[in-house]
Formats: sequence, structure tokens, C-alpha cells
Amino acid sequence: MQRKPHVWFLVAVVVTACAAGAGCDKLRARDRLNKGVNAYRNAQFDQAIEYFKEAKELDPSLTNAQLYLATAYASQYIPGAPSPDNIRNGEQAIAEFKTILDGDPNNLPAIDGIGSILYNMGGSPFDAAKLNESKSYHEKHIQIKPDDPEPYYWLGVIDWSLAFRANKDLRDAYNKTAKKPIKESDPLPPAVAKEFADKYGAVVDDGISSLQKAQTLRSEYDDAMAYLNLLYRQKADMEATADARNQDLQTADDLVERVKAIKQKKANITPTS
Repeated sequence: MQRKPHVWFLVAVVVTACAAGAGCDKLRARDRLNKGVNAYRNAQFDQAIEYFKEAKELDPSLTNAQLYLATAYASQYIPGAPSPDNIRNGEQAIAEFKTILDGDPNNLPAIDGIGSILYNMGGSPFDAAKLNESKSYHEKHIQIKPDDPEPYYWLGVIDWSLAFRANKDLRDAYNKTAKKPIKESDPLPPAVAKEFADKYGAVVDDGISSLQKAQTLRSEYDDAMAYLNLLYRQKADMEATADARNQDLQTADDLVERVKAIKQKKANITPTS
């Protein structure tokens, strides 16, 4: 039994209409994306988020819409602000970035986005678990692109944050019972220094190694040098002898001078027209 020609014609019309509809959705998605980008650039974040949501709904394959949506949520997150809306912005940013990674596990902007927002969320109020989770994403970046200095820099920054907080907590605990409290600039008492070294020696060493790697990959990386200076000061508080402590502090002071020289050099560069 043969199908009649007009039946095939109707089928073709339906297929064409469906294809045209899908194409229109993609065009509308790009229109919403462009409007969202303009709103985002004008700091109209709530409006931008709505445009990006629409773009994502119209074309789920439009990765840029997902990235902008996640970034818009992250832009509204204020580190340390305890309001539920603020925390929700941070969590929504992470969720959107993770959605991207579900389809594209090597998407570096999404990996970096999660690392960044977790760092901000873990810094204030202090949350070591979030900081360590942030490190894991910077490590993923290194696995994908090992010659990029930025993730090494962030590993060093996070290691310093963890060590600095631990140092402060140890000093505070000691001063609660000590007859003669120690100042922030004073060496740690030997027993406390040993405890600090036992718990955070590897963290400080890893941070130093990461920042040195960042310097190797980017010459005159002054931000990396600045944190390397701070890590050597943490290392100084772990030393068992005065000579070792003084050597670490001298290394830190030398790095400060190098940072000053680099910043001065940059300030003296006249932009060409």
C-alpha cells in the first residue's frame, strides 16, 4: 500500500517548521546573550541574570550564556556578608559552573570560576575546607594547562592563608595562658614552633614551591614574589634555631626589595602611543 504524495508533503512541512523553530530559538538565545552582556557591562546584574537564564533555556548548548550566568552570580557575591541572598549567589555561581563542567570537564573558565568563588567564600568567614576545595580546582587547571602561572600563584596564596590562620590561632591559644604574651612579630616559643611546623610545614613548603614555579613561568611576577615573602615569614616561625629563622626573614626582606624594584620599573614605563 503506497502513501499518498500529499502525506509526504505534510511531513516535510512539519520537519521544516521544527528545524526553523530550533533555529529561531538559537537566534533568540544569542539575542538574549548579547542583551545580558550589555546589562552586565552596565552593572545591571539582576537584569543580566534574567537575560542569561533565558538564553540558557532557549539554547542549552550555548556555553557562553552559562559562563556569563555563573559569572554574574559570582559578581554579586560579597565575601563575608552573611545574608542568605548573598550566600545563595555564591552557591548558584558554583552550581552553574559545575553544570558547565558536567558537559565539558576541561572548561578552564568554569574551573577557574569555581576556584575563585570558593576562595572568596572560604576567606571570610574563614573556612579551611572551602580553601582546600578551591586548591583542588587550581590543581585541575594545572593538569590541563601546566604552563600557566596563575593557578600556581593561587595555590601559594591559599597555602599562605591556611598557614597564617593557623599561626594566629596558635599565638592566641598560647597568649591565653602565658605569663608573658607574645606579639605578632615575636618568634613562636619552641614548643609552639614545633607544633606549627609539624602541622603546617608541608603546606608552607608546597606554597613556596608553587610560587617559585609561578615566577619561573612569568618573569618579574611581583604578586607571586609578594606572597612568597609572606610564606617565608611563616616558615621563619617554624625554625628551631635563630640562625635558620634569620635566614628565612632575610630571604623575605630580599623579596620585598625585588617587588619594590619591579613596581618602580613598571611605574617608569611610558606607554607608547
